[in-house]
Amino acid sequence: MPIPLSRPPIDDEIKGAVLAAIDSRQYILGPQCRAFEEEFARYNGAKHAVLTSSATSALWMTLKAFGVKSGDEVLVPSHTAFPTVEAICFAGAVPIFVDVDDSYTVDVRDAAVKATPRTVGFVPVHLYGHPADLPAIQRLCAERSLWLMEDCAQAHGAAWQGRKVGSFGRAGAFSFYPSKNLTVMGDGGLLVTDDDDVAARCRRIRDHGRLNKDVHAEIGFNLRFNDIQAAVGRVLLRRLDAMNDHRRALAARYVTGLAGLPLLLPTERPGARHVYHLFVVRTPRRGELARFLKDKGIATGIHYPVPCHKQPAVEHLSAPALERTERIVTEILTLPISAGHTEAEVDEVVAAVRQFFGG
Repeated sequence: MPIPLSRPPIDDEIKGAVLAAIDSRQYILGPQCRAFEEEFARYNGAKHAVLTSSATSALWMTLKAFGVKSGDEVLVPSHTAFPTVEAICFAGAVPIFVDVDDSYTVDVRDAAVKATPRTVGFVPVHLYGHPADLPAIQRLCAERSLWLMEDCAQAHGAAWQGRKVGSFGRAGAFSFYPSKNLTVMGDGGLLVTDDDDVAARCRRIRDHGRLNKDVHAEIGFNLRFNDIQAAVGRVLLRRLDAMNDHRRALAARYVTGLAGLPLLLPTERPGARHVYHLFVVRTPRRGELARFLKDKGIATGIHYPVPCHKQPAVEHLSAPALERTERIVTEILTLPISAGHTEAEVDEVVAAVRQFFGG
């Protein structure tokens, strides 16, 4: 049978939670949403969790709540999904593109070089499920008086020395897209923060800037969440650590099975807990390998082939070249992994990759 890149969980408990939410006849920011926010905040060690329509919305609302204004500069890795940069631009700020290190997360030394007196904040991305170098990022933010906003869209449950990502900065944003470590079977997002004012402002912004049903304190937007998807999220949040453990076990199986091949495998920095949202390898023969695996019914992906600083939407910024980012995007290839994959499927992928390399 074909092996997909990701396989979201669907079972009777999830279906039952959805039907119960439907029967409640409370669908928008109702009891399921409130419970999901409370449970996620507790899980992540945060005072507040605020549900919204996507991680992009969570990032944008939070930047607005931080008081970002036109012309402010924000440090961000170029090697990330473009929505990270999109949120910065929508907030009126200027993204300052930073290179990455060997973990595919932001190179803090390059960030230090790129910071200027106009720089107000830093949005590191815990890419592929691996935490960025949070202690170094915190030091840089303290030295330059920058706020820190973590993009955790691919890193639910990832941690640095036992402390979950999203809890190191002023706020953190998460995505619930179907392939993510924690999904709600559709689009969705959430921000966590210990800042009462940021949480309150984001709750207003997501609901048309309302103070109450009839009074609008500011211009907001409809970025609300719904109870049907919150019910799914509550079920899967209870399973998140076990699902991440399974992803880590599958990743370890990949590493063992692919050892000795001319293939650069993902690593885990000391102190980091990688949750393997994606399992990304590198080879100059990426195109050949992807076609070979496709012919065997094995899906692959490229995350991401076009660096953000090279995207047409921001070409007016004339961003400087980023040597490591521009090199790795020609070689990276994502192999199938999710909490729904089996050891047998990973073994099948390993066997196919070894066959390709003649190993």
